[in-house]
Amino acid sequence: MATQNTRTLARLMMAPSVVVLLIWMAVPLAMTLYYSFQNYNLLTPQNVSFAGFFNYQYFYTDPAFFQSIWNTLLLVLGVLAITVIGGTAIALLIDQPIFGQGIVRILVISPFFVMPPVAALIWKNMIMHPGYGVFADIAKFFGVQPIDWFAQYPLFSVIIIVAWQWLPFATLILLTALQSLDSEQREAAEMDGANFFNRFIYLTIPH
Repeated sequence: MATQNTRTLARLMMAPSVVVLLIWMAVPLAMTLYYSFQNYNLLTPQNVSFAGFFNYQYFYTDPAFFQSIWNTLLLVLGVLAITVIGGTAIALLIDQPIFGQGIVRILVISPFFVMPPVAALIWKNMIMHPGYGVFADIAKFFGVQPIDWFAQYPLFSVIIIVAWQWLPFATLILLTALQSLDSEQREAAEMDGANFFNRFIYLTIPH
């Protein structure tokens, strides 16, 4: 059991990291609040004047404000649904003993290490491009008119790109949870005659 001295030592050792993290979060927040009350233009940074609450008034009275809120909610809900459902399915698949399991896991997790601007350019110019993208080639192969994804379905396209990048993270978290499940419980459920669906509903999901 930890003594008072060891707890104090642990707090002292953690203090520098905590202070750095607080500064890392507090400074950008303070600068954001400061500039929100200023008339500031990146093209003319020397011309700074106090704006009061004008920026907030302009922001909330903008006709696109509520549409932006709605689009943000759809984006968050769409990404969450894809990452949770897709991450669970992929985690269940790669949790099975298969040949080259380590390589498969690395390939599944690899999109998480791609920078967001790079991921956006890859999807825009190599996958979703209506002229020479992968989806366009597939559509032409089947004799279907290619879809201009970013022109016809912009929000859906962004949801797919963001979900693709965060899906490996969700898969990694869910796979860790799956591997922490007691194997004896699985074996007991199998011996009791529980099928895969019942084991998933009553054993895997609660865990």
